[in-house]
Amino acid sequence: MSLGKSRLEEDTQIDLTPMLDVVFILLIFFVVTAAFVDETAIDLQHQPPSNNATVEKSDDIIFQVSANNDISLDGRRVDIRSVRANVERLRASNRDAKVIISTDSWALTETYIRIADQARAAGVEDIVLTTR
Repeated sequence: MSLGKSRLEEDTQIDLTPMLDVVFILLIFFVVTAAFVDETAIDLQHQPPSNNATVEKSDDIIFQVSANNDISLDGRRVDIRSVRANVERLRASNRDAKVIISTDSWALTETYIRIADQARAAGVEDIVLTTR
């Protein structure tokens, strides 16, 4: 009886080779047809430092961001929630003013993005990032 049982087990084994072939063909199909996402980033255009130490007075709206992410406008500290109102107020007197965000190199990118979002919400599309 033992001999008959082992013979029965040999006959009931399933050949997995065709299933593995199908799995590999599907894998190749999905790899070939996969659409890869093109990552986008903030494009920074660095200007070479100038030897001219004088800074021209302009009507642009200049936000200063310190290393600990404190935001200041015209020498006074402002909260991120008041950025939009300040931009709208300053743009009322000069429609051509652009927003310049001057950040410390240790400031978080999140701070720049939040200021830029608030400026865009106020209607400004010309936003410049500078680092110190």
